[in-house]
Amino acid sequence: MSRDPFAALRHAPFRRYLIGRSVMSLGLLMVQVAIGWEIYERTGSPTALGLTGLVLMIPVLLFSLPAGQIIDRVNRRSVVIASVSLQTLVTVGLTLLSWLHADVAWIYAALFVSGIARTFQYPAHSAMVPQIVGPDLFPNAVTWSANSFFVAASIGPALGGFMIAWTGGATAVYAFGIVTCLGFLATAIALPKPPTPTGSASGGGWKSLAAGIHFVRQTPMILAPITLDMFAVILGGATTLMPIFAKDILAVGPVGLGWLRAAPALGGVISAIAIASLPPFRHAGRALVWGVAIFGVATIAFGLSRNFAFSLVVLFILGAADMVSVVVRQTLIQTLTPDSMRGRVSAVNSVFIGASNELGGFESGVTAAWFGPVLSVAGGGVGTLIVIGLAVWNWPQLRAFGAMSSATTATGVSAAEEEKAGAAAEA
Repeated sequence: MSRDPFAALRHAPFRRYLIGRSVMSLGLLMVQVAIGWEIYERTGSPTALGLTGLVLMIPVLLFSLPAGQIIDRVNRRSVVIASVSLQTLVTVGLTLLSWLHADVAWIYAALFVSGIARTFQYPAHSAMVPQIVGPDLFPNAVTWSANSFFVAASIGPALGGFMIAWTGGATAVYAFGIVTCLGFLATAIALPKPPTPTGSASGGGWKSLAAGIHFVRQTPMILAPITLDMFAVILGGATTLMPIFAKDILAVGPVGLGWLRAAPALGGVISAIAIASLPPFRHAGRALVWGVAIFGVATIAFGLSRNFAFSLVVLFILGAADMVSVVVRQTLIQTLTPDSMRGRVSAVNSVFIGASNELGGFESGVTAAWFGPVLSVAGGGVGTLIVIGLAVWNWPQLRAFGAMSSATTATGVSAAEEEKAGAAAEA
């Protein structure tokens, strides 16, 4: 039977959910560009840019594990609606702060609240998709979920940069973000009510809270990819410093900043279309390792570039390589995790990935203030390559992992035994 690359998109509830989430992602990515540009425009400080990552990281560390426990015990659609509602209020606040030209400290306060919303939103989204599409369509749904985000990330930053240049400030961008959040809220409310997570523990306490951590530690084919991605993002992330490259190094202004932010996402879109259209990876572990390696090399090239066109090309390659690791990692996590624990395991993943994004932003800002933005970005790419070597040495099964269809037995046990392992972790 021929493989249908659009199978998940033919599932109407998932298609509506994906469209609504993509529109919201587009708006919030525009908002991210506006925040970075406004803070650097008003402060001229790399450290001030880095502080945005620190402020967003604190809620991830404080609330991710409780969020995962809540998601595994209550209706996941309700968590999505509540978190997006809070994000909408934050975007309203940013609009008012920008319009009033309030002190930058208030922007950091709004980002902290946004971090709380994102801490609940990401694992709720991840855990809810398998309930919408079912296990047969889930790998294809992961690809299209990632693809839709990268489409939004291709358009959103560029559109945000154009809007900043056209309106002369960030206020209009924030206002547009409110509209996109409200659009997704309407979509989420209209979704059929998903079932309560099967086998979810009725009790609370630390054991239930930490079950996701225990499960990840006992499953090398989950622990290895998220650890590799975490350190690669911490060391190799250049996104936070792009306002500096756009304004001071490449001299391309807010419009150029939008294109710099969009280029990785455009590469991700092309990569995702290829992944969805071609047969599944026969050597998914190697694909993951090579994807992160190319990400590191492209980061070095971007840090050293002084040509805008070349910078766009290497960022495109960076995004295409990153998409490979995203698809492999997310499929492994959700396939190997029992449904009763998907919220908590997704929360652990969000600690690794979410905190690494924000910590990477803070690290980039601090090292840029000490050594300059060029050395900060290029040195981070070198660090990423070192981390790959250490990960392959520590987890040889990662590089040896074969087809994604073998993910259900990647830990060497049956699917039923995986479910028992999840229950044992809670005991």
